[in-house]
Amino acid sequence: MSNNTSRKERKQKAERKIAVELNVLALSLLFVLASNAKAQPNNGVFDVMNFGAKAGGKTDISQALMAAWREACALVSPSKVVIPEGEYMLSQVTLAGPCKAPVEVQVRGNLKAPADPSKFNNVPSWVTFQRIDHFTLSGAGTFDGQGGYAAWAQNDCKQSKKCNKLPINIRFNFVTNGLVRDITSVDSKQFHINLLGCKNLTFANITINAPDQSPNTDGIHIGRSSGINITDSRISTGDDCISLGGGSQNIAITRVTCGPGHGISVGSLGKYKDEPVFGINVVNCALINTSNGVRVKTWPASLEGIASDMHFEDIVMVNVSNPVLIDQEYCPSNKCNLKAPSRVKISNVSFKNIRGTSATQVAVKLACSSGIPCENVEIGDINLSYIGTEGPATSQCSNVKPTIAGRQTPLACGLIV
Repeated sequence: MSNNTSRKERKQKAERKIAVELNVLALSLLFVLASNAKAQPNNGVFDVMNFGAKAGGKTDISQALMAAWREACALVSPSKVVIPEGEYMLSQVTLAGPCKAPVEVQVRGNLKAPADPSKFNNVPSWVTFQRIDHFTLSGAGTFDGQGGYAAWAQNDCKQSKKCNKLPINIRFNFVTNGLVRDITSVDSKQFHINLLGCKNLTFANITINAPDQSPNTDGIHIGRSSGINITDSRISTGDDCISLGGGSQNIAITRVTCGPGHGISVGSLGKYKDEPVFGINVVNCALINTSNGVRVKTWPASLEGIASDMHFEDIVMVNVSNPVLIDQEYCPSNKCNLKAPSRVKISNVSFKNIRGTSATQVAVKLACSSGIPCENVEIGDINLSYIGTEGPATSQCSNVKPTIAGRQTPLACGLIV
């Protein structure tokens, strides 16, 4: 009897052990399935919350964002990485291709950079998109660089040779066939948006905000890029709203409102060789309370260069200093060799239908190089009134014989001065 009882107990014990092991196995399988389910996209959508991101602005989501990006970039069909509404801390991150199919990053929330510049280890970028074809950045979200006067004081290179290269909010390096729309960039420590080596990239409905006393916070800087369109955007910052550096080709800027800031600028050119600029069209824009309007600037004593086919048309100026400006003696630090002329050749330039108010008496100034005078410059239908007390608005020209057309207020400058 006791032997039968013992065998029965051993059997029940073994059965309970097997049941426990099966339960553990089942739970493990469920955990794996649940984990895999989180990592799998829903119709190609990768939400960073499924990769460990947490809203609230206290937890860094860089690892979650990069994990979501890696899976989206590897997908063979179009995909989307989503940062939902909420506030998030984001440290320095690079989202790089090439990817196997078109990818979109949709930012709905508010991303905040580390406030301390030392957290960037002297690498001058916060969020970088790199070597991606058919890329979209969208969403009504914000890239908050958390710049401030403590950071900007380290970035005033015009005042100090020991200035630091602080991080740019958003970099696009070698991005092609892309669209950036609806995003906002605020208080970048340096440039807000920087383009290098990009082709066929459109920016639409972009908002950029920084105080007018924030140095080197260019809104959008373009370098060595072609086929760039900027439209329907509002830029308020402490430097150029849009700056077109060497190698900028076939650039269209339409319906952009700029101010405060330093205006819409081509240049400074002549620091580097073999970076021709051509095909610049700035149309139907407004500049409000800016320190310059539309301008082309080159360094004196420069290297050889070409800047051609640049057209500025249908521009409204409101209390703008230097509304129309070609400056081939650009030297903000006053430490240039002004005796050696600029060797950048400026040609085929037009300023048409430019109207409004000038904050300086010289409303139109074309100061071309004495070594290589400007050629084929046209001034047409200018109506700019000076709002100061020194007298009526005037114009100045040197080393250029502009073609004059239509109404001219102030009276157009004449031949070489």
